Amino acid sequence: MTSHPSRPVADLFSADGRLKAIPRKPARREALLAHLAETLFEADRTYREPEVNEALRAVHEDFPALRRFLVTGGFLSRTKDGADYRRQQRPGPPGGTIPAAA
Repeated sequence: MTSHPSRPVADLFSADGRLKAIPRKPARREALLAHLAETLFEADRTYREPEVNEALRAVHEDFPALRRFLVTGGFLSRTKDGADYRRQQRPGPPGGTIPAAA
């Protein structure tokens, strides 16, 4: 394997600003999720689920998968009833949010 700088997230998007596909590789997907969280959701603001869906639908038709990845990856927090979401500040890798593959 060659070690090369990670490709920019921009190459995941088509010219019209839509996401071509959700990356399967964890590192690529993590970079995409960080980008989406920072560009679509303001810090210190609560979003209702329809607002989250609308923002994510603007970039990809599989917005439920993106929403789930954002929550399980620790980029968005969700209330127990699933009604409200908030962007999380992530200092580094998620601390136990996702079980690590052994």
